Amino acid sequence: MSHTKQRAQIEATLPQIEFVHSDKPFPAFVGGFGSGKTEALILRNLNNKLQNPHLNTAYYLPTYDLIKQIAFPRFEEKLNQFGISYKLNMSDKHITVRHRGEKGRIIFRTLDKPERIVGYEVADSDVDELDTLNRRKAEDNWNKIIARNRQKKPDGQVNTVGVGTTPEGFRFVYDRWEKRGGGIYQIVRADTQSNAHNLPDDYIDNLRATYPPQLLDAYIGGKFVNLTSGAVYPTFDRVLNGTDETIKQGEELHVGMDFNIYHMAAVVHVVRAGSPLALCEHVEIRDTPQMIEVLREAYPGHKISVYPDASGASGKSVNASLSDISLLREHFNIKARKANPPVRQRIVSMNSMFLNGQGDRRYLVNTELCPTYTQALEQQAYKDNGDPDKESGNDHPNDAAGYFINMEFPAYGRPTISNW
Repeated sequence: MSHTKQRAQIEATLPQIEFVHSDKPFPAFVGGFGSGKTEALILRNLNNKLQNPHLNTAYYLPTYDLIKQIAFPRFEEKLNQFGISYKLNMSDKHITVRHRGEKGRIIFRTLDKPERIVGYEVADSDVDELDTLNRRKAEDNWNKIIARNRQKKPDGQVNTVGVGTTPEGFRFVYDRWEKRGGGIYQIVRADTQSNAHNLPDDYIDNLRATYPPQLLDAYIGGKFVNLTSGAVYPTFDRVLNGTDETIKQGEELHVGMDFNIYHMAAVVHVVRAGSPLALCEHVEIRDTPQMIEVLREAYPGHKISVYPDASGASGKSVNASLSDISLLREHFNIKARKANPPVRQRIVSMNSMFLNGQGDRRYLVNTELCPTYTQALEQQAYKDNGDPDKESGNDHPNDAAGYFINMEFPAYGRPTISNW
């Protein structure tokens, strides 16, 4: 059955307008609850559809129930408002749109089974709530979706995929848009307040009364924050603990180091005016001999003290007759205990240095030169059993830096240094 109706005036928010008319191939509308993500995606999809009525577009949601309950009614509403003739086919999950004497389809698919994203071609796509999926599944869907975008546009413009999502912690959208970003990727951030005129008067106040401050950053501010059971380093702030300082010629270096085959990590510090500064990192190093080579080549003319994971005293590296710490001791000054300090003690020492009781921030990090360490500080969380998560890999640089901080700036009194 076809439907037509008199055009209606559509009032969009500024972030929605920016998103709909973005000239980037892959824009992402990252917004809080009630910020108008679905509205923005539908407007963008229809805008692309009406520019090339004979071409197809696609719209994706996590499940078919969401397509049936949200997408179909909302698309019908907007098509009626725009006065566009259409026909909905619920069984085949598409809407045929007729405009300027031409017709093409809006194809609806789900994200629950990426292997089903096959057998059709479109010019543009839009994906709703991509970050509700785990990172691997989201990436699998993304790769399948962009492969479907291959109908050629007559004006030579690029095919596009728009994404709309609430920031569900540090997942796929964060990795692809925020962390890697640039070029063909764009983030349009929208807080809930930007869409307040379309919300009940008490909506935002009710959110503030319901969620703790950290979750409000995500669910109202549209910011990427740690949404798991609790951040291990909540006192770290990349702005307040940030510095542009770099290593000076001949300066003594203090290198915290964690041993993991193929994932060795070192965070390089200096101490100025009694405060530590993390100014460089070396991560994803294969083994101890390679780490030694990296440090010697990177810092000639510097005195280097290494604060290693004490487990390296027994764990063997490449040469089975030498421990990791023994290998390091041939080239650097070693400062370490016979055994690692309790994990909790190391974490408390780190948090105390990031923000002490007087509100001072003594421990600063060059976030540009230590990107992996910065990300790890922001993302490492506690598991349900109360232990810091070690499955994501965020523990390696944090542990490395922690060995140095707990040795030189302990929260529980200065430890005894062992002579290896």
